[in-house]
Amino acid sequence: MPTVAPSPLRLVFAGTPDFAAHHLRALIDSPHELVGVYTQPDRPAGRGKKLQPSPVKQLALSHEVPVYQPVSLKAPEAQAELAALNADVMVVVAYGLLLPQAILDTPRLGCVNVHASLLPRWRGAAPIQRAIEAGDTESGVTIMQMDVGLDTGDMLVKAHCAIQPDDTAGALHNRLADLGAPALLKALSELSGGRTQPEPQAHDQSTYAAKITKAEAALDWSQPAATLARQVRAFNPFPISHTRPEDNSAPIRVWRASAVTDTSDAAPGTIVSVDDAAVRVACGEGVLALEVVQLPGKKALPVEELRRGRADLFQTGQRFALPESRS
Repeated sequence: MPTVAPSPLRLVFAGTPDFAAHHLRALIDSPHELVGVYTQPDRPAGRGKKLQPSPVKQLALSHEVPVYQPVSLKAPEAQAELAALNADVMVVVAYGLLLPQAILDTPRLGCVNVHASLLPRWRGAAPIQRAIEAGDTESGVTIMQMDVGLDTGDMLVKAHCAIQPDDTAGALHNRLADLGAPALLKALSELSGGRTQPEPQAHDQSTYAAKITKAEAALDWSQPAATLARQVRAFNPFPISHTRPEDNSAPIRVWRASAVTDTSDAAPGTIVSVDDAAVRVACGEGVLALEVVQLPGKKALPVEELRRGRADLFQTGQRFALPESRS
């Protein structure tokens, strides 16, 4: 394919959460022409369950970009609406709706996706959390030419990022968002100039990053402490790992924890020591030090602050329940 000088593209953007909004802002600030933004329908949120626009919708409206919120893109009317925008490329970032083949074929240069993983390592809904949970030492962003499969398209641009030992999902999310925006702009420039070199994925090396559920955030003390420490980081800021005292009283949320070198013969879930630094709990292998916790109806606090007013809360010998023992 002969190369040509890059020129501004007519873009349609499709995305919903903050991660997507970060990329939308980069497009708004770019030379490209943004002709429409797709995002999921407003959802009820907060105590009042009032309908709330997505971060992407809020950003688009603040820049007077037309917003479209179809429930599905399978309907002929929705497909005709997109075709009328006459876009060169549709950029998709955490949109949350499936794109049928008719949609993928509509833009002149197809649809590209920003995926928060070095494909094919983690495909699916939760690549950031699953990478931390699995103990990966590297992550990144892949700009991919979309096809009808689940994150199976050819790769256009990759940007790499180390996962630090203390990274939470929130911290890694923010770094990947910063990494993804310039990678997206590079891919669009290459598409515009006819300079792309698509790289097929090694499908046999893929792993599925299943959506995170609140139920799996319950700490299973029979697991190794290192496993639980990764889980605590992976599920911060959502859904936050939690545990219950053995008496099945209200759950305690764990915002920060680390595996320590201590050993213990105590039953998993038993508090083996407490000081201002941490509440240390025996695990199936090793000891987990709880450093920042949240009591029901309270804000998250370091253990040191909690002990100042409630030294009675955590005592050596007390036990936390295993998930299967809860009613």
